[in-house]
Amino acid sequence: MNLFRSLLFWIILALAGALVAQLLAQDPGEVVVSFANWTYHKSLSYTLVLLVAALVALWVAWRVLSAPFVMLRRRRKKAARARLIDGLQAVHHGHWTKGEKLLDAAASGRESATIARIGAAHAASGRGDADAARRHLAPLADAQPATFALATAELALRESRPADALAALDEAAAQPLPPRGLALRAESLAALGRAGDAYALLGALRHQQAVPERRLALWEAQWAEAGLREAADANVLADRWDALPKALRTDPAAVSAYAERAAALRWEDAAAGSIENALDSRWSDALAGLYGELQIGRIDARLEHAQRWLQAHPASPGLLLTLARLHRAKGQWSQAEEYLHRALAQGGNAAAWEELGHGFARFGDDARARQCYQNALRVARGDAPVDLPGRDLRQKIHDQAAIEERDEHGLPRLRG
Repeated sequence: MNLFRSLLFWIILALAGALVAQLLAQDPGEVVVSFANWTYHKSLSYTLVLLVAALVALWVAWRVLSAPFVMLRRRRKKAARARLIDGLQAVHHGHWTKGEKLLDAAASGRESATIARIGAAHAASGRGDADAARRHLAPLADAQPATFALATAELALRESRPADALAALDEAAAQPLPPRGLALRAESLAALGRAGDAYALLGALRHQQAVPERRLALWEAQWAEAGLREAADANVLADRWDALPKALRTDPAAVSAYAERAAALRWEDAAAGSIENALDSRWSDALAGLYGELQIGRIDARLEHAQRWLQAHPASPGLLLTLARLHRAKGQWSQAEEYLHRALAQGGNAAAWEELGHGFARFGDDARARQCYQNALRVARGDAPVDLPGRDLRQKIHDQAAIEERDEHGLPRLRG
């Protein structure tokens, strides 16, 4: 494109010269200049040639006189560029002091000043000098407020100062924020415990392709869960739950957060219903365990759902623990104890031992209660539990059979 423009310019210039030459050939004209006792009297064509020659001579003289300054300026630019490259490489390698000195020197060049100051600030932050980092960035505050806000926020987040990062990004002079600024703002909000506000920025981040899709998906799941737990009242909780995509409404982490928060707000039907819908769509042993742990009513209704799920998932430790908790809540300790032993035989964790200990303690069996609590601590540390006293041979054979009927994935084996 540049070649085409240059060619077009010279063609137009040649045509203009030809037109002027033709006009001068028809009527060369005269130029008369009189000043005091001096008079200039020449033809127009001669005067034009003389004027062009004078301009060319002046241009050549200017080039010759300015050549040393041009060479000096080019040498300075080249040196500044070399310092910039070496400084950035030093920072990349972790040579903070060396990189900071080189980049601070490179900041004297107008073209490289911005990137050099940002790099020097990162180097100062890398060696733990936050004040020096702020000094390096200070000249950018007025000249390039958006760039200053991004660099300041990035350093503040690196130093675990999300409030300072958000304040820098919310400055009026920095608006509108570029994609990188939106991503930093979302991270700052999430770090400040405002995951709901961070979640609201995901649409803009996805539209502007500010971060890779994989990271967006991770943020979406994390901020959805955190936003549900942060909900101040039932209306906010409902709005955030309704705003979730369908896939997240069956995600165990998001469903757990919603159910626990709904239960805390005494929204019992919503708490239980969310887990029921999620388990009907996609099984999760963790959600099955939470279903019985929720501090809500609806004992009979939950027992009915749990018994129905047990037909399809008889080896689920979480579901067996839920059945035990619900039966114990109804005062049916014998059924609860049976489900707890089945849960432990299927690989139940410390929660099952602790629940068994609660039951024994409630009915006055302190020895076995203490042993259950000790086993809960042992299992939590990764140690093997100790057999309970008082378990007869028939009961131990029943537990062992339940263990042997599971395959290597913890699923029940099919007989026949």
